[in-house]
Amino acid sequence: MIGISEIEAAAGRITGHVVRTPTVPSPGLSALLGVPVTAKLELLQRTGSFKARGAAAKLLSLSEAERAAGVVAVSGGNHGIALAVMASALEVKATVVMPRSAPARSVELAQESGATVRLTESMDEAFATAARLRDEGLTLVHPFDDPVVVAGQGTVGLELAQDAGDLTDVLVSIGGGGLISGVAAALHALRPGVRVWGVETEGAQAMSEALAAGGPVPVAVSSISTTLSAPAVSQLTYDHVAALVEDVLVVPDRDAVQGCLDLAEHAKVWAEPAAGCLLPAARRVCERAGGRVRLGLVVCGGNATTADVMGWAERFGLR
Repeated sequence: MIGISEIEAAAGRITGHVVRTPTVPSPGLSALLGVPVTAKLELLQRTGSFKARGAAAKLLSLSEAERAAGVVAVSGGNHGIALAVMASALEVKATVVMPRSAPARSVELAQESGATVRLTESMDEAFATAARLRDEGLTLVHPFDDPVVVAGQGTVGLELAQDAGDLTDVLVSIGGGGLISGVAAALHALRPGVRVWGVETEGAQAMSEALAAGGPVPVAVSSISTTLSAPAVSQLTYDHVAALVEDVLVVPDRDAVQGCLDLAEHAKVWAEPAAGCLLPAARRVCERAGGRVRLGLVVCGGNATTADVMGWAERFGLR
């Protein structure tokens, strides 16, 4: 299990390489949901998502020989962008393996940052390709199955604990589970009374299926939220969620897209479905928790184009 000492060490390591993103009360979301809401605006992070934290923490932990050999990552979008940008800044050669379902803009951003991008037909094939490149000598920077990466993502929770007012419940999106594992570990240490809830979209529900099965299992991926679409969680992230998270809520893609529109209108931020899914889940948390709820939302990323969101809205008949 990741402890607060590892998270604090990661915070010290990545200071100056990433942004301490704003943690702000949101009057618009508070009015929409009917309870006080504080938003951790991680979509304002370098590369547009929290992933820069874990990527920086891992790259800065490598030996000179490992950095000279280069690194490889698998990504549905945000992890690849983050690794490409941070590797370029640290003068490390990076290869990013992405499924063809990854957003075209994510592929472009990784390439523009100097990474070599390899496209595969599926996420499973992407992981297999990355494993092969690791065996050939590259260092794998896993998006979530790495204690150093999880500790880096946990700095989101560290900052939230330090900067937010009184909270009762914090909602965090789950792909492979690296972010929620780190955030939950930080809050468990610093805000032990706060409940942490995970959120997934239908067709990207690897953690909820793992919890039902008693451990990580492969899942079929079909959600439009490619940044949440891990084919399985890891034992590392499963253990953290099983021990530290109240529950994992699953919402339809349509509701996640509506959440994007609501975040734009009421919070004045442009988020991707991986963050939009927090709003429908927040309503369910309010119903279940009862009493005086004070929500924290980790708005994890904003790497969706206007065309992406408008296309999804039209597809689901949303206005």
